[in-house]
Order: sequence, then structure tokens, then C-alpha cells
Amino acid sequence: LPVLRVRGIDVALAICEDLWQDGGRVPATRSAGAGLLVSINASPYEQNKDDSRLDLVRKRAQEAGCTLAYVATIGGQDELVFDGDSIVVDADGEVVARAPQFSEGSVILDLELPAAGPVPSGVVDDGLRIDHVVVSDEPLAAYEPELTGGYAERLDDDEEVYSALVVGLRAYLAKNGFRSAVIGLSGGIDSALVAAIACDALGAANVHGVSMPSKYSSDHSRTDAAELARRTGLTFRTVPIGPMFDAYMGSLALTGLAEENLQSRLRGTLLMALSNQEGHLVLAPGNKSELAVGYSTLYGDSVGAYGPIKDVYKTAVFRLAKWRNRAAAERGQTPPIPENSISKPPSAELSPGQVDTDSLPDYPVLDAILSMYVDRDQGADAIVAAGYDPELVARTLRMVDTAEYKRRQYPPGTKISAKGFGKDRRLPITNHWRESL
Repeated sequence: LPVLRVRGIDVALAICEDLWQDGGRVPATRSAGAGLLVSINASPYEQNKDDSRLDLVRKRAQEAGCTLAYVATIGGQDELVFDGDSIVVDADGEVVARAPQFSEGSVILDLELPAAGPVPSGVVDDGLRIDHVVVSDEPLAAYEPELTGGYAERLDDDEEVYSALVVGLRAYLAKNGFRSAVIGLSGGIDSALVAAIACDALGAANVHGVSMPSKYSSDHSRTDAAELARRTGLTFRTVPIGPMFDAYMGSLALTGLAEENLQSRLRGTLLMALSNQEGHLVLAPGNKSELAVGYSTLYGDSVGAYGPIKDVYKTAVFRLAKWRNRAAAERGQTPPIPENSISKPPSAELSPGQVDTDSLPDYPVLDAILSMYVDRDQGADAIVAAGYDPELVARTLRMVDTAEYKRRQYPPGTKISAKGFGKDRRLPITNHWRESL
């Protein structure tokens, strides 16, 4: 355990995971006689983690017997996002200061800390060596505290998640050398939410939206996409895929699902071509519900370098869109997402009159089942016991298990849950076993 003596105060140092483990460096701080424990952290954001984090910081301060400063980073690294939320608590676990979430900045405090005692030599606590380094012994002269702390207002649940998605996307583009993004705009809720997130992350001038209508595209899909562009100010263009589609069909004469997927793949190819030509990063608009059950087209709507809402269930997509519009209205701004994109039935529009519920259960039911199976590792029996139809449960779990090969090929995206797809939950692709009721 490193302990630095600075201006007559012993300051112990812990790093991230030290705080989450019982024993080890934190209790050793008491033996070292430290007046301040500084814990530097890159602890990834997860929904509802902030409350457990505060409880842990309070507990560790009491164990250490000194003031604890939990100093946390913000930003993103691949699929992880960091929310800041630095916390300082005293030896009794009372909060002295708490910094904003998802916002860079400095918090400066005047703390009343105990003077250091004699420097111990080679103290070992439960097998952990305590090394003291004296930087300066001369204490500060006593003065009246001016900066005594404060408690930044906490974000509500939807604003917290939305902020995580914005910060995660912004960091991914910046750290990978991209200044702009492109997304296919269908007029639907998923692409609309992704476009709003991108505008907030990058600025509307750096977001390029492309409407790619086919003969099956409804009038409202085109007008809703254009209205989104008008509301947000993003760069917008329309590139009909009809001529490309006709050329393929003239050569292949595809039918059924192959014909439907061809439209999606033409759009994916077009977006990647624009990325190559103009240097934008392509954003995939798929959500966690679709990713779970394989409701996407490989090399079509799943194409891209980053999926901002990859870990967001469809029901949460609607909730976040409504929150973003409500937040804009409260600030006197134009709500970015057209009301029609929120209220109309979700549809891929790859065949006449198609809607998502032709292939999937209603999203509230689907997401409830997925949450139990994917996020909480509960099996079919437990889900049925919770009141869900056995046949529906069996079909949903089968779709999840057989879609693993699609998920492996999906781009990375901001992780906001305890169990996102990827290394948190990975099944064998080749797996003939199926759970039976």
C-alpha cells in the first residue's frame, strides 16, 4: 500500500478494484494511519450502479477510518462508458462532495484532515506491505475553510442512460479519429433516436442522414426522415434504391425473404460506400431486442462501425425518445424526434404492410422475457412460472440461441447494462442443444 506524506498529511492510494474487494488495501489504510484515502477509478457505467457505488464508498471510508476521495474518469473505451460521479466522504461515511455525472470538471475542497504521526518502517498488514514516501513534512498553516463541498444534482434514470449513450459515442469517434457519422434514416424510432444521440454527441453539422426509399417505403417514412433532419439540422439527402434493386432482381429474380433482405443489403452497401467516399463512420441503428432474437439483416441494417443503442431494449428506445423530446421542450428547444416516429407501429418496410409484430411478440412482452433470459440468466421454467405463455417462451429462447452467429458479426456499441452482448454473454455458435419445458 503506497502512502505519501504531503504537507504533513498521510495520503494512501487505492486503484479501482481495490475498493470493490473486501480486505486488502482499504483496511490496511487504518493501520497506516492515513488521513486521506484516494481511490482512482475507471469503473464502467451500468444502470443503477451509482447507488451501490455510494454505499460502497461510505462503507470503505468507515473501514479505513479516514476521509475517502473516490475519483472517477468519464469518457469511453470501446464498448465501455465511464460516468464520472466522483465522491468524497468523511470517516463516518457522510458525503462531503459529489461531482456531476457524465461531465468533465474539477471539484476543489477544503478538508480538515488529521496530522500524520511518526513514519512507520516496513509495516505489514495481513501480508500487505505499507510503504511510506515523505514528499513534504511541513503542514499547511491553519486557515478558515472556503470550499466545503456540494452535491451535484443527480440525473434521472432516462437522462442518465441517454447521457451514457452520448458520451460513449462521442468518445468512440474521437478516439478512433472520426469527426462525422452517417446513418440511414428510415423514419422509424431506432434511426431517429440514434440520429438524435449523434447530433448531441458530435453536433448536427457532423451528422449525415440518408433516406433510401424503395417501392415499399411509405410516404410517412420519407416525410418523417425529412422532418427529423429539419428538427435537428443534420445534413440530409435522399438516394432511392429502386434502380439498384431492379438491376439485382433482373439478374437474380429473388423472392420472399431473399427479396426483402436484398433491400436492406443495398442500403448497407450504399452507406459503406458513402463512408469510404466521404470519411464518415457508419452507425448501426439496431437495438438490444432485435439483436437478441436476430431480427436484422446481416450486411444490411446491421452494417456499420458502431451501434449506439446496441444495449438498449426496444421499450427503452421509446422511453428515451420521449424523454429527449420532453427535455428539449422544457429547455424551449425543438424536440428532435417527430411524434409520428414514436407513435407509428415499428416496421422494416421490406414488404407491403409489414410490421415488426408479424414476426415478433409485442415489445413489452418480448423485452420482459429477454430481460429474464439474457440479463438475469433465468431459464424457460422460471420465465413460464412468471406467467408467460410456454410456447411463446420456447420460441423466443430458440430465436435468441440461434441468433448468436449474427451477434458475433454486429459492431461494438455502448454498454449500459450489467450483461450486454459480447464478452458478457457469449454462446457457442454451433450448438444443437435446445432447452425444453
